[in-house]
Amino acid sequence: MSTSCPKCPPAAGMSSIAAARQARRLAIIGLPNAGKSTFFNRLTGLSQRVGNWPGLTVELASAKVVLGSRMVEVVDLPGIHDLSGYSEDEAVVRNVLSQSVFDGLVLVVNGAQLERHWRLVLQLNTLGLPLLVLVNMHDEMRQLGIRADLAQLSQRLGAPVVAMSARKGDNWPAVRSALTQLAEQAPLREHACSAEQVGVPALAADAVEQMLHGAYHVPATLPITLTHRLDQLLLHPWLGLPMFAVLMALIFQATYLIGTPLQDALGSGLDWLQATLWQPALASAPAWLQSLLLEGVWQGVSTVLTFIPILFVFFVLMAIVEDSGYLARAAFLMDASMTRLGLDGRSFVMHLMGFGCNVPAILGTRIMRERKLRLLTMLVIPFSVCSARLQVFLFFVSTLFSAQAAPWVLLSLYLVSFLVAMFTAWLFKRALPHRESLVMEMPPYRLPAMAYLFTRASGEVKAFLQLASTFILVGVVLIWALTHLPMNGDATLATRLGDALAPVLDPLGIRHELAVALMVGVVAKEILLGGMAVIYGVPESGLAQVISQQLDWVAAYSFMLFTLIYVPCLSTIAAIRKESRSNGFAALSVGYSLLLAWCVAGGFYQLAHHWLGRA
Repeated sequence: MSTSCPKCPPAAGMSSIAAARQARRLAIIGLPNAGKSTFFNRLTGLSQRVGNWPGLTVELASAKVVLGSRMVEVVDLPGIHDLSGYSEDEAVVRNVLSQSVFDGLVLVVNGAQLERHWRLVLQLNTLGLPLLVLVNMHDEMRQLGIRADLAQLSQRLGAPVVAMSARKGDNWPAVRSALTQLAEQAPLREHACSAEQVGVPALAADAVEQMLHGAYHVPATLPITLTHRLDQLLLHPWLGLPMFAVLMALIFQATYLIGTPLQDALGSGLDWLQATLWQPALASAPAWLQSLLLEGVWQGVSTVLTFIPILFVFFVLMAIVEDSGYLARAAFLMDASMTRLGLDGRSFVMHLMGFGCNVPAILGTRIMRERKLRLLTMLVIPFSVCSARLQVFLFFVSTLFSAQAAPWVLLSLYLVSFLVAMFTAWLFKRALPHRESLVMEMPPYRLPAMAYLFTRASGEVKAFLQLASTFILVGVVLIWALTHLPMNGDATLATRLGDALAPVLDPLGIRHELAVALMVGVVAKEILLGGMAVIYGVPESGLAQVISQQLDWVAAYSFMLFTLIYVPCLSTIAAIRKESRSNGFAALSVGYSLLLAWCVAGGFYQLAHHWLGRA
């Protein structure tokens, strides 16, 4: 029977489960930073997040591709070191292999480090599943003078072994052919592997050495590479951290310099669209409906859309830092300082990951074995300047500060983010002690592929819009209702809420109108700017003028500090609850951040006015 025919009746002896699952299912497995997710993206055409440092694949990504005559589902599993490890990612892989049915395994290994990767190869080979080994980074092997007899390794292993470069696409036809053979020849399985099989496979101590002997040759002296020369400078004990700070400052400068003209052009286009299309189309509609659609939905959504160019530029620049291999160095540079605070270099990496979105950074804490280290890291991640907060800050700094000062003001917010996170770690480190040490692979420096950079940035922006779209629509409608109801001339709901919050927010210099936006911003920070546009009843271009008239720079900076620190969005809270498995810990994160935001913003506002009053 051909399993590619979904209408054919099940063959004799085939279970109903196997009959229902006509597509072959292959699992992609490998060590962290072996290029597994890069291979997955090239194979499927998706933009699964990849970066040149360990521990990025923390959730299961799957896609269906056609290989030969078969429809094949490929599943990208988390990176693990071996099946006997005790990290959460390794537990996830064991659970998936013992609870899900796979017809074959695709193992991606780093060809320059086969001695370390081959143990996992041998462990997986004991499961009895058809196996394909892809020796990645074959181009780097040649540069280092490393030789591997893949035919001999294939014969010894009893499974095909194929060289490739997932990043460059080298030898891709041979890889596709091997995958097709695996999909065509692998029998359609009915049962998952047993828990005993995936538990702790027994291997002889010298099994790896015996398998690689005579088939894998590493020069006694490796050539001095560009990575070695760059690391002498970038990992210098005195120069490393200052150079990292300079790099981040340049990223913010470039983001502002390139993104602002594009933002202005897009904003002008959206204003033109409103004037020439939406207003005439709604001219005959009732006044309340015009107000809802134009002053509410359109102004809120268009204000958010204007920040797409700046977000795109920022994500491109951050992708360069990540994919080049430099981010792993940043973790190494910061490890000693992080250790004093109860964290490690991986915590710093997760904090930087939060620049895009706090949620995947929270999920990324699974690479840490000790629960208390994960909890402490989860406590500091929400203070990262995520893309939603970034758009708020970009608006305020461009509105109230000069073109020369704006990038430095933005940089100061990132510094505050880091300082607040470090203070939090110091404050809670005694309550959440751990003994886990940092072991992190230093990948070689690589030149990022331009196509990937733009694909990655586009994917980040798309994900931002997908995540924000529902929240934005609901949020701006809610804010419109708060600012327009009741319509009988009495004080609106927003006014009443602002008056109720005045005793709490007045010491921070936060106006009543902004207090309403902050309340709705708890749902998603993406709503803040759209909500402000609705509250003031102006488009994006007009909002800047209103804010510049309503706030001085001290009140604006206080508002940004509060936005930076206060309650994480609902998605982040949900991720913290899921990963900590504790309602109490999630509540602690919310309550602590709210109190800290009030103290920091209020302290700045009061001290600044006191100092300015005496100046």
